[in-house]
Amino acid sequence: MEKFTVHTGQAAPLRASDVDTDQIIPVRFLTRLTKAGYGQDLFADWRDDPSFVLNREPYDKATVLVAGPNFGTGSSREGAVYALTDYGFRAVIAPRFGDIFTGNAYQNGLLPVVLPTEVVERLWELLEREPAAPVTVDLVGCVVRAAGIEVGFEVPSDVRERLLAGLDDIGLTLRHTGDIAGYESRRRPALPTTTRRS
Repeated sequence: MEKFTVHTGQAAPLRASDVDTDQIIPVRFLTRLTKAGYGQDLFADWRDDPSFVLNREPYDKATVLVAGPNFGTGSSREGAVYALTDYGFRAVIAPRFGDIFTGNAYQNGLLPVVLPTEVVERLWELLEREPAAPVTVDLVGCVVRAAGIEVGFEVPSDVRERLLAGLDDIGLTLRHTGDIAGYESRRRPALPTTTRRS
């Protein structure tokens, strides 16, 4: 998983609330066996509308999405996060997120940033007034910065450390391979063992 420290990029103002995972990636596109390729189907049911924000320059190159409250609610599909990251998003800013979406995002290196509604509205106004205005999401300092805006955010400390190091659950486990091997070597032979691939 790619480390997340400080990211500055183009942001897209998605003036929509209650965006659920089926709107992010409709279920009919959940046919891949890998995380790659989902980006082309991100917000598929909205992409036919030429006025949709990601169909317009410079928002079509956005790496930060600024959305309304309750982003990522609905089903537990991890494909919603795959679609966002495959498209190129590194962070999503919103007043509230679905709990399962948040966990899936953390596991895949996408940073969900909770900011007050009034700050999100200020970001929308800035990005609509100055479409190319960069937005910085700083996980080191836990702050979002844009023209005339600087506001802190919170991330659980264990999640923050994992994202800064670029570690998902598997990566965390692999940091303890020596301990695991030692434990396995001391196990009684009658107990099940893990298999090792060469």
